[in-house]
Amino acid sequence: NPCFGVRRNKEKPRDYYAGEVVWNAVYTEAVQELKDAMDLAYLTGQRPADVLKVATTDLANGFVGVRQGKGGKLLRIRLDDAGEQSALSLFLDNLLERRSLSGIKTSTLITNASGLRMSQQMLRNRWDEAREKAAIKAGADGDPALAVLIRQFQFKDIRPKAASEIELAHAS
Repeated sequence: NPCFGVRRNKEKPRDYYAGEVVWNAVYTEAVQELKDAMDLAYLTGQRPADVLKVATTDLANGFVGVRQGKGGKLLRIRLDDAGEQSALSLFLDNLLERRSLSGIKTSTLITNASGLRMSQQMLRNRWDEAREKAAIKAGADGDPALAVLIRQFQFKDIRPKAASEIELAHAS
């Protein structure tokens, strides 16, 4: 066997939890479309790419349908809990109302201010900008440890945050 004796690279899984202080620091500096993406990612527990694909056509019969890109699995996330509107449902109602008032016609939920579908790169640019502003602000306020934590926060860290804080069966 040509692989005999070759050691594998041992990968260490990412172990980062975005606490409330870090979340609030970045959220405060974020533009509205990034706040919408953060909220949708948190409330659904989905990966960033799956969050950007959610459209109004996925909202039907009290569920949000999400086809996951990585595994291809179709999930249906309930919008009410025992007859009460969930936080996700309230967020979607607010988002759809803001979109209708601003005249956005596209079916994709996460768009920029002009109504164009937000791409991965657009999300990344807005994320980096908000995170850097928050880190600079934390450093200026005399908290360099918080600035370091903020700079380590990645958008993909929202998924495990949601899984640990909200009772979700579809995020890990």
